[in-house]
Amino acid sequence: MHPDVIVIGSGAGGAPLTKRLADLGLHVLLLERGRAIPKEPENWNPRQVLLQRRYLTQEAWKDAVGKPVNRYARYNIGGATKYFGSVMIRFREQDFLATEHLDGTSPAWPFSYSSLEPYYGQAEQLFGVHGATQDDPTEPYRSTAFPFPAVKSEPFVAEVEAKLRRQGLHPNPLPVAVDLHEGGKCIRCATCDGFPCLVGAKNDAETRCVAPALETGRVTLWANAVVLRLVREVAGSRIASVEVEHQGELKSIVAKTIVLSAGALNSALLLMRSADSTYPAGIANSSGMVGRHYMGHNFTAIMAVSQRRNPTHFQKTMSINDFYLGDTSYPYPMGNVQMLGKLQADMLKVRVGFLPAVVGRFLTARSVDLLVTTEDLPKPNNRVVIDGGAARLAVVRSNADPHKRLAGIMTKMMKQIGFPLVLTNTMPLAFSSAQCGTVRMGDEPSLAPLDGHCRAYDHPNLFVVDASCFPSSGSVNPSLTIAAQALRVADHIAKTEFGIQRSSAS
Repeated sequence: MHPDVIVIGSGAGGAPLTKRLADLGLHVLLLERGRAIPKEPENWNPRQVLLQRRYLTQEAWKDAVGKPVNRYARYNIGGATKYFGSVMIRFREQDFLATEHLDGTSPAWPFSYSSLEPYYGQAEQLFGVHGATQDDPTEPYRSTAFPFPAVKSEPFVAEVEAKLRRQGLHPNPLPVAVDLHEGGKCIRCATCDGFPCLVGAKNDAETRCVAPALETGRVTLWANAVVLRLVREVAGSRIASVEVEHQGELKSIVAKTIVLSAGALNSALLLMRSADSTYPAGIANSSGMVGRHYMGHNFTAIMAVSQRRNPTHFQKTMSINDFYLGDTSYPYPMGNVQMLGKLQADMLKVRVGFLPAVVGRFLTARSVDLLVTTEDLPKPNNRVVIDGGAARLAVVRSNADPHKRLAGIMTKMMKQIGFPLVLTNTMPLAFSSAQCGTVRMGDEPSLAPLDGHCRAYDHPNLFVVDASCFPSSGSVNPSLTIAAQALRVADHIAKTEFGIQRSSAS
């Protein structure tokens, strides 16, 4: 094998980067630890997916105190986008600047929103995002329109939006990457959040990036390929090869450029497991920052129960950012509110195992379901480490007070507009969604492993392109920002490493 580039991981970072490089004429070997998710009736079965954990890895981890736990994670082509709720929303302009929070400062990124803005538009086109720019007080400027109009809310949700507007809020369309247009595959089902799509209507990384990249003839995909370590050249700082277990063999693969896109936890772990005599703390880790500054989001699910039945199927159509940067009575950012996919009775049993089925059916048949998201701050002692050969995640929650405040505001608001019963559930801190920050970008090599183009300061031919590169987490879904940065880095790699200049028309 003599590819130009080896990409490790096929999720929101690795997949669009692979497609862009292939489109520019480069040959890519794409390594994926998992396999393709089979299309089967169980894809949409809440009991199978959530309770039986059909697609989860059985990988053993340790928690903050060293207790063995099974991590809520999956390995498959397309990465976490196979299960994401299809929300692809831009970070706000303020998210790229140093921002004061109640619990500390969210640091500036090594580039501004304007540097990423063109790539946001390209990522929206690539993933076929539906959206509209209206009524959002935090909407950043854009140079291109959404490729598809916003998905309209079903009548019950549209009524909720109207009531919230009368309360002074600004509900706005939630940007979603679904194949919902004339000739599209989407049937507006109730199983987007947390489920693979049985009919291929979710515009995930496999569907929109990996499959068309393979059609170029310049991409080779190895599924069920477990990368063990990156090997540095004997005399120098470049990465010489990638060691991988594939088809029962240990293989050593060489390429001019290596891109690591295994996710915030596994990218950091692979770098640490690649330690050698010169880099005893791990490859790309002369700063000592690999594995540190782990961030998730603070999440609370709100189930507002009406006296009326809610017949909505596709519920993910509304977002509220009125409190993203705080309000007149509270100077600190609080975050984003958006619709969850429609809750079903079996979904409640994941968190409330003793709940009788009849009660779950009664509640979910009448509920409107929201997700409150607040930024988690990059604390250096929130980290992933290797402990006795196993991975351990040690984290302490930050920014809990503004999150509690926002959840309280929305609870009160939903009661005011006619929902007498409002139930809340705050997600565990190590919840697998929106993990980021463990191999962050920065302008100072002593404080960050990567520069602003995700190139490792220690190794000129190594790039880390996934949510691990984020200096901060923002309060919105990270998938579009990962994809936009991946396209930006792909253009940078093509130009600086291979002399290929992407034309403005391509």
